[in-house]
Amino acid sequence: MTLEERLLIEQQCARLVALYANLNDAARWEEVAALYAEDGRMARPTAPDDWIEGREAILAAFTARPPRTTRHFCSNIVIDVLSEDEAVGESAMLLFTVDNASKAGSFHDRFVRTGEGWRFAERRGSLTF
Repeated sequence: MTLEERLLIEQQCARLVALYANLNDAARWEEVAALYAEDGRMARPTAPDDWIEGREAILAAFTARPPRTTRHFCSNIVIDVLSEDEAVGESAMLLFTVDNASKAGSFHDRFVRTGEGWRFAERRGSLTF
């Protein structure tokens, strides 16, 4: 793999992290769920050991939540390319809500290249405070 190919994968995976935050804040749940591989899984920062598996189940989990106003900030994004079709990453997350229930934490991600492009195979959040 060339340096350019590695950098492109890093950029595409980092874009998924940012896009996830923006779509989440806009409550565009179908688009959020589409960022996952069909068999992808996620664990929210508030329940890091409670996995939700499969794109349809992820969509159902998001649509079941009561409406809220949020703003996610993601930073310190580091992507490690494992192969032409797999990467892992970590990012810091800061969440602001309209009710001042701010939270800070991180996401640990596993990315896979699919026929649709790069997607989350696994997204696990955790809270620091």
